[in-house]
Amino acid sequence: MASLPALRAVLLVALSVFLTVVLGFGLPALLNAFMRMLGLPETSVTECIVALYAVFVLYVATPRIPRGLVEVKGKAVLITGCDTGFGYALAKHLHKLGFIVFAGCLLKDKGGDGAKELEELHSDRMKVVQLDVCNEEQVNKAVDHFREILGESEAVLWAVVNNAGVSTFGEVEFTSMDTYKHVSEVNLWGTIRVTKAVLPLIRRAKGRVVNVASMYGRMGNIMRSPYCISKYAVEAFSDCLRYEMKAWGVKVSVIEPGNFIVATGILTRDIVATTANKLWSEAPSEVKEDYGKTHFEQNMALMRSYCSSGQKDTVSVLDDITDAIMSKRPHTRYSPMEPHWWIRMQVMTHLPGAISDLLYF
Repeated sequence: MASLPALRAVLLVALSVFLTVVLGFGLPALLNAFMRMLGLPETSVTECIVALYAVFVLYVATPRIPRGLVEVKGKAVLITGCDTGFGYALAKHLHKLGFIVFAGCLLKDKGGDGAKELEELHSDRMKVVQLDVCNEEQVNKAVDHFREILGESEAVLWAVVNNAGVSTFGEVEFTSMDTYKHVSEVNLWGTIRVTKAVLPLIRRAKGRVVNVASMYGRMGNIMRSPYCISKYAVEAFSDCLRYEMKAWGVKVSVIEPGNFIVATGILTRDIVATTANKLWSEAPSEVKEDYGKTHFEQNMALMRSYCSSGQKDTVSVLDDITDAIMSKRPHTRYSPMEPHWWIRMQVMTHLPGAISDLLYF
């Protein structure tokens, strides 16, 4: 019997041949039929392929087409999760562009480095606030603070960027219910809690809601079910909110970053080691017996290998979030990720599950 890697290789070759045949014969035939319907002369196969390739090159290589920009003056943006990673970098970036920035930091009251560095900008447009998105009292207190500042400056809360998030890993039978609840409490319920608290202000400003999800909000993976569940739900919440807010002129966008582990430091070898010890020590004895230590260690080695993977520069994410905030016609979804992850996401979301399962699992 052929091995799974061999089957994957055969399937990929077959898919390539199928696409080649479709592009070489099917597409020109369809285009010629379309031309006949319009009463125009038929085109050649060569012209069809050249035209298709030209469209592809333009789509991939052409910079984002300008769609108009909103005025920055008098606009404030709330960003959650500004202690590190995307949130910290975005706070500095939007401040540089001229926005009033409310930088929500989980560790401000504990002297967190991120909060300190943002405060050291000594700018009237950088407001660092204590904000635990899981704490209803802190969220409401922060919103009251925003209202007070905005009232004094005659500015508006133009956008909220729900960036705060946590990640973890572990197979389903090794993952506790407390872990599932904690990840969703931050990633999902934190997003909803903050959005609901500031939505009246944003709605009156006809502003923006930008939710940071993930490529794992569109596709699953082994050992990532707590994270995937929470991000899938953020995608659904964003879609529903977008439908409701259309009548109010509020734009809702989702950011789906790919692998930025190195850039954000969200996963380190120390984190893997700590999490691995917890997963194994808390697992039921029958689960340990059935799975075995060897299988468990192989998965942990895989997670350790991820620690040095991914893109090192967050510019693509910052640019997409900025576009969602500033463009007069922002996109519904932005997918800043490496090409191979983008292709995988398209395969897993558009092709039958039997095909994507064979290719990737």
